[in-house]
Amino acid sequence: MRTNCIAAFLAAVSLAACTSSSVIRSAESAMGGDPVGGAAAITRYGCGSCHTIRGISGANALVGPPLTGFASRSYVAGVLPNTPENVIRWIQDPKAVDDKTAMPKLGVNAKDATDIAAYLYQIR
Repeated sequence: MRTNCIAAFLAAVSLAACTSSSVIRSAESAMGGDPVGGAAAITRYGCGSCHTIRGISGANALVGPPLTGFASRSYVAGVLPNTPENVIRWIQDPKAVDDKTAMPKLGVNAKDATDIAAYLYQIR
């Protein structure tokens, strides 16, 4: 019985890992973004002054939500389904999505928004 439980647990963990990594790869390829460029853009635009973002030096603020586990979330900003297109849209113009949001429009261009989204989808 114990062996069956362990086998079932390992199968579930493997399935979750495969699903998560395939979702991330799919999002990155669909977007054409560069996670390394996204990390640099996150630093340039000062995203870490409001958010905690794993892998970004100094990004440990709590004004906005922490972005850990971003790819696993169902919604972005509580209003948009979490798709690459919606994430890029939100990063570029959050006020157009929700005029009451505290997130400012930072002038993020399309390439940087795509790269930032690619970075967010690959962090755990």
